[in-house]
Amino acid sequence: MWPATLLGMRVLLCPDKFAGTLPAQEVAAAVATGWQEVASGDDLVIRPLADGGPGFVAVLAGALGGRRLPVSTVDPLGRPAAGEILLTADGSTAYLESAQACGLHLLSAAERDPKATTSYGLGLLVTAAVESGARTVVIGLGGSGTNDAGAGMLAALGTTALDQAGQALPYGGAALAAVAALDGTPRLRGVRLVAATDVDNPLLGLHGASNVYGPQKGATREDVLLLDAALERFADVLVRDLPGCPPQLGTLPGGGAAGGLGAAVLALGGHCESGIGLVTHAIGLDAALDECDLVITGEGSFDHQSLRGKVVAGVAGAARDRGVPCVVVAGRVSTGRREAASAGVTDAYSLVEHFGGEERGGLETAMSRPADGLRELGARLARQWSR
Repeated sequence: MWPATLLGMRVLLCPDKFAGTLPAQEVAAAVATGWQEVASGDDLVIRPLADGGPGFVAVLAGALGGRRLPVSTVDPLGRPAAGEILLTADGSTAYLESAQACGLHLLSAAERDPKATTSYGLGLLVTAAVESGARTVVIGLGGSGTNDAGAGMLAALGTTALDQAGQALPYGGAALAAVAALDGTPRLRGVRLVAATDVDNPLLGLHGASNVYGPQKGATREDVLLLDAALERFADVLVRDLPGCPPQLGTLPGGGAAGGLGAAVLALGGHCESGIGLVTHAIGLDAALDECDLVITGEGSFDHQSLRGKVVAGVAGAARDRGVPCVVVAGRVSTGRREAASAGVTDAYSLVEHFGGEERGGLETAMSRPADGLRELGARLARQWSR
């Protein structure tokens, strides 16, 4: 532990969202409020973070400025949903996030069925970005409740999946088991597509979209087998019928992101970039890390997945490389101390434990009062690290 003897220290607050409770901006603000109650003379630098999932557009808007344009879209079951695109000041680039139309958070537990959910709403967002005049469209991928390899998105862009009889297929991943051909040309007007994701899973196979992420979206083991076979058939049709589609589509890294939306972007001639890398560059995180004495990051659940390509892992590794202590605040913590330390995490604090642990209702309180808990943790951290 670094000694808490620095005066007027500079603290960098760069958390991810707490999924289901608070966006990254509010997480940072709550911790900052608590810290300032104890150590008002310290310099707090706030840089909320996101990968490609929920909060991607909001974080970039805070860093880049530009214009946020509301877009009417639909959710994974075709119900009206509110989306938006972020246009840079010069109008050349548009940013959007798939979760606004395809997000798992838009579905109740009973509604989660990747055999039936569709990415059509994302196609409406992409269409709006193309119509805005942008030449590059960056799509944040993450947090999806779909597993249709972008078939719905392609339909909204003008390319429909057909069955053997030439009829348009119903929406959802399961229907793709009957796909025989494509009809129509994607209306992209030469726009360059970029998938912002830190998932490197391929579309198909044991490490593919259906096997790895399908169960999180409500898929049974039988569903997973059906969906993987359906996406394999769809990938074959895309390779055959979509000009420029890479022949190895089913095995390309990133193709499995967001239920196969990564594969759809690749099929359209786009490419994948690191979502967290894109965001950290936009907000100037490296410069902020160079000048800070302590880093506080965090996310809803700090677990084994956190140290494999997520926001916390990237921040902690960068802090370690600079010899700067890094503290994690999270809704719950299940990562071992040794594993966390090897990734650059100095210490980790859990809201659930702060509120007494699960056996005393800490989980329920953490979910219902996250801002209160983060403010209290912020004050606790200030007492430990500053004076």
